[in-house]
Parts: sequence; C-alpha cells; structure tokens
Amino acid sequence: MIISHQPVMVDEVISWLVTIPEGIYVDGTIGTGGHGLEICRRIAPNGRLICLDIDRSSMRLAKERLSPFEEKVQIIKESYVNLDKVLKRIGIDQVNGIFLDLGVSSYQLESSGRGFSFIKDEPLDMRMDEDRGVTASELVNNISMERLQRLLWGYAQERWAKLIARTIIEERQKGPIETSRQLARLIETTIPAKHHPRKRHPATKTFQALRIAVNRELKNIADFLEKAPLLLVKGGRLVVISYHSLEDRLVKQAFRLWEKGDIYPRKLPVFPDTRPPLMKALTKKGHRPTQAEINVNPRSRSAIMRVAERI
Repeated sequence: MIISHQPVMVDEVISWLVTIPEGIYVDGTIGTGGHGLEICRRIAPNGRLICLDIDRSSMRLAKERLSPFEEKVQIIKESYVNLDKVLKRIGIDQVNGIFLDLGVSSYQLESSGRGFSFIKDEPLDMRMDEDRGVTASELVNNISMERLQRLLWGYAQERWAKLIARTIIEERQKGPIETSRQLARLIETTIPAKHHPRKRHPATKTFQALRIAVNRELKNIADFLEKAPLLLVKGGRLVVISYHSLEDRLVKQAFRLWEKGDIYPRKLPVFPDTRPPLMKALTKKGHRPTQAEINVNPRSRSAIMRVAERI
C-alpha cells in the first residue's frame, strides 16, 4: 500500500478533538485515513470512530490503513453533508466530536487519475465521487460563457475570468476540451506571461473553481454547518481544516452566528429572541501549521484550523 498524503496538523487535531477517549467520533472526510489512524490510536478500546467519504479509491486505502482498529471503526461511503442521516441510520443521536479536512488531498492530486492536477495529463473529471455527478469536462464544454465567467470569479476570484471563459468557448468550438493538461496549457497561453503568478501555476484558480463547482463543495459546507451543532453532545467539538478563504469564511461566519444562537434548523421551535448560544469558538483567530510542518509538507501552508465546542 502506497499512501503519499501527509495529514495536516495531526497533533493539534487530536488534542482539540478527542476530549473523552471512550467517546464516539466522526471523521467526515476520512480520505486515505491519515487523521483517522491517529484518532484510533488516541481513543479507548471501547471508543468508536465513524468514517465518511465519497471517494471509493481513497476509502479502500483508508480501510486497509485502519484495519488494525477494525473493531472500533466503521467506514461508510457517504458525504459528510448527510451525517445526520447516517447517524440516524446506525442508531446514534449525537457524537463527542466531528472532524472535517476540506479540499482535495495529495492522493487525489497525484494518484487518482481524475484530472485534479494541471501537472499530469488525465481525463478532466474532478469528481470526488466517481459514481455520480457532472464532470469538469462536461462543465467546460457545455456551460455558457457568462456562467463560466461567474464560476471562475465566484469560486476562485480569478481576475482573468472573462478572458479565460472567452478562450475556452473559442477552443471548444474546434473540439472538446477533455484533459487536464489540455486545459492547463490553454489557460497558460491565455493569461499574459508577464501576469503569471510567481509561485503558482496560472491555471491554479481555474482548477480550484471547477473542482468546487463539480463537487458542490461550498454548498455542502454551508448545509452541513447549519445542522452540525445538534449532532454534538454538550462539550462535543467540531474541528475543521480549510485551505482557501471561501471555505474558511463559511466556517468562521458559522462560528460567529452560533455564538449568537442564530443558526438553528428551521423546524426547531425556538423564538429568535430567546435563542441561547449553540457553540463557543475555541480558536478565535484560527490555528495554522508550524513553520517546521510547512517545511516538511509545503501543501499545509494554506491550511487553517478552527474549533468550536457545543455548550
């Protein structure tokens, strides 16, 4: 088994998340099992870890990686956005901790063969769930110029969104855009060379925007955050690692609203002016990796972790 993904801020995640070793915990984005393995090592023999993911390839690696702890691990193919339904299905009302590691993993970038990276020449798929959904190629080759421009700006703040969208429309009239390298080269030649970023590929933002759109990432985060507090016991914690400002903004805003008692499921019979705080943010400014970790794992550079506790 070869796993190249290095989990980010492992020690920090475990110290914030696992407050009761005998508790029930959820890794909502198990991936290849990096964080999950450490959670298993920290929880007691009678503790329990429920693992969710939608990437079958990653889940196979996670299952093998966590096999020494199979008596306390349950791995389920499902999105974290449906955690409430999963818990109900397996007879659990609330848990002691929930962890989410958002974004794309090193494994998906390097080994999935689904076009997440502009470095390799792979089918332009970008679906984390290979079993359903629209591919990035289908988006690029079918949506209107206006929608493509809005997507690039809204999901990545790409300043060249209009020019890139126009170029894609012109290119696809000659033939479909089907691979990651084909799209990356098109963007590389579209953005004037003097405006290429110094430390990242000029296609980085376009690939980010397409991936977010294909996997409905921001909607999933927002929908999950609306119901997350009620899935935790009193004293239970939510730990979230995000990798770009759009993700982090959603988490930060939710934490702020929770402290005001402003996020409740619509059916909960509570009057607005009597709502108590739901959660307390424990990391007011967010927690970032140490320079030592960044030196070892450069991809951790953009990570920010936020933690809230059910009160």
